[in-house]
Amino acid sequence: MRCAMADTDRHLTRFAGRIVMVGFGSIGQGVLPLLLRHLDIEPGQISIVTAEEAGRAEAEAYGIKFTVMPLRKGNYLSVLDPLLGDGDFLVNLSVDVSSLALVEFCRSKGALYLDTCIEPWSGQYTDTSQSPSQRSNYALREKAMALRTKYDGGPTAVLTHGANPGLVSHFVKRALLDIARDTGVETATPKTREEWARLSSRLGIKSIHIAERDTQVSPIPKAIGEFVNTWSVDGFVGEGCQPAELGWGTHEKHFPVDGHTHASGTGCAIYLARPGASTRVRSWTPNEGPFHGWLITHGESISLADYLTVKEGGQAKYRPTVHYAYHPCHVAVLSLHELAGKNWKIQKSRRLMMEEISDGMDELGVLLMGHAKGAYWYGSQLTIEEARHCAPHNNATSLQVTVAVLAGVVWAIENPGRWITEPEEMNFERILEIARPYLGNMIGAYSDWTPLLDRGLLFEEDLDEEDPWQFKNFRVV
Repeated sequence: MRCAMADTDRHLTRFAGRIVMVGFGSIGQGVLPLLLRHLDIEPGQISIVTAEEAGRAEAEAYGIKFTVMPLRKGNYLSVLDPLLGDGDFLVNLSVDVSSLALVEFCRSKGALYLDTCIEPWSGQYTDTSQSPSQRSNYALREKAMALRTKYDGGPTAVLTHGANPGLVSHFVKRALLDIARDTGVETATPKTREEWARLSSRLGIKSIHIAERDTQVSPIPKAIGEFVNTWSVDGFVGEGCQPAELGWGTHEKHFPVDGHTHASGTGCAIYLARPGASTRVRSWTPNEGPFHGWLITHGESISLADYLTVKEGGQAKYRPTVHYAYHPCHVAVLSLHELAGKNWKIQKSRRLMMEEISDGMDELGVLLMGHAKGAYWYGSQLTIEEARHCAPHNNATSLQVTVAVLAGVVWAIENPGRWITEPEEMNFERILEIARPYLGNMIGAYSDWTPLLDRGLLFEEDLDEEDPWQFKNFRVV
């Protein structure tokens, strides 16, 4: 087992304030023991506010106060006001609770904040009175970035710091330095956004996939009318039913026929007029090899593309295409197929695979393509056995998220006055230092794979054979 975080080796991060966890699903239950392991904190300093009874026994076993109280527009201020003050920390792991409302509340109280994605209030994703652009992750991020200018600073509020979005942005920086080293491009470690973007441009990076393959299995088969997954069913269905979103690279020559741009903001991303859960793309990981994944909307597709943009005269001269390419576990694939057949109405029965998992791994990394060596994947190959050895209440998928939450919390405590902060703006070396012992086999692997490999066998036409890294070559039609 590769988990090297023995109790005697830990450095405890001192935190004197209170921590309020909003939401206590699989990620909340998985991160709680990590917070208690790595923070110099007493259980009485932590409290949980959640919408459901799930997890009460786990919380109370640690001596944590557990309150069932769904947060809504009309009550979140009165519920949270007595629980948070100056120097405290709100860790938001909920769904259907506005991240931006909680960020502004925390600023008013002088409290730190972290979430794993930017969530709207319940119903916004399906509010047809708003356009798909207005309901997109792109729009949510633009509203979050507007808080930077609305206020003159504030306590650190870390946005979108789970596994992805979050941890994968740090993987990208490590991968860029690896590729520079291996291709003879001399560079010091970049210190600014502009330096990272220019390094990516110098290396010739055209496309970046967050390439993930989950092979965890259970002896319990999926039932008809049941959605099964290794992480939040509601979270996966919610983002899967949103339009597919991707950062749009400056090298792209073929705009998708169902593609749309946004009328405002940075213009770094586009969306497709179809759900991400019905949009497949070709990708590659070292263990799986080539596979078809789903282009699910994720915040890192937008923030990474924006962060790595080189501008001259106010115009984007370089930007890579960035998107998620996700192949979930087998029963989740069957669940998606059934969901689509029911016109995206979620199944009545839902099951989270945790203790029942018998084998498999989550292979999560970033695939950087277009450089002198072709394609390079860097990331985590974490087995279920390793995950269970490292931390209770986790599977391989959840541990990659929970350790990223832990690392983000520690970083925020160490950097308390940064106000709105995205993963790309954090110290990637510090984050990986905290997370690495929990991530199983961390590898970097080069490949000669391209999305054109063996395509002639399929009698396909309309491919761009001059530039394999065009989005139209990745897309499965």
